[in-house]
Amino acid sequence: MCARRSSGSLPYAGTVEKAALITGGTGGLGTAVIDAFLADGWRVVAPVRGEDGGEAGRPGLEHVRADLLDAEQVAAAVDVAAAVEAAPLRAVVNLVGGFFDGPRVHELSLEDLERQLALNLRPTFLVTRAALPPLLAAGGGAIVCVGSRAALRPYRGAAAYATAKAAVIAFARAVAADYRDDGVRCNTVLPSVIDTPANRSAMPDADHEKWVKPEEIARVIRFLCSEESGATNGAEIPVYGRA
Repeated sequence: MCARRSSGSLPYAGTVEKAALITGGTGGLGTAVIDAFLADGWRVVAPVRGEDGGEAGRPGLEHVRADLLDAEQVAAAVDVAAAVEAAPLRAVVNLVGGFFDGPRVHELSLEDLERQLALNLRPTFLVTRAALPPLLAAGGGAIVCVGSRAALRPYRGAAAYATAKAAVIAFARAVAADYRDDGVRCNTVLPSVIDTPANRSAMPDADHEKWVKPEEIARVIRFLCSEESGATNGAEIPVYGRA
């Protein structure tokens, strides 16, 4: 099955020389990341699921329908991102993932563990694998993945989630090692609790001012995809705010 362009997306007609593929673009963090890249003059391709419409009509932003758990649809989405010769694919931002606050290990089901690995590691692996050939063809680029502070400092009930995010970190390190001589860098950001409407609704009594803002993380991700961060590869960047 092929990915297809959303009817509300605008084809690229600008003069910038770089494109970014940003997954999870309809989420609280994803919208901020897309805003940051568009403001910096990138052409942005954002895969969305069938039920996610995405924000239409923004110059430089194109949505493509794709299930990021499906290898063929991922490959088709990457083809769209790499389709404009004047703006080759130079950045991939893997934001898709899932959170799970579960029981302790002796009560944790194998299905819950595997579900967290599927939600967090599978799309990151599939998107990165598919995007590497066009990144290499373009002469290099940057990949950013999203881990979690919980992967380094698990809390009670975080076994499945922390394990999945730790797997993302290990995968990003492996990509960094595999392609460091080819001009492709791969780094991971590690958020704490992100200040999104969904998290505020779930934790209404928390001190929201201590949480990291999506815009703050977005600026770090944009920097990691810029030439200014060319010396940074295989790193885990804490973006905790004051939490």
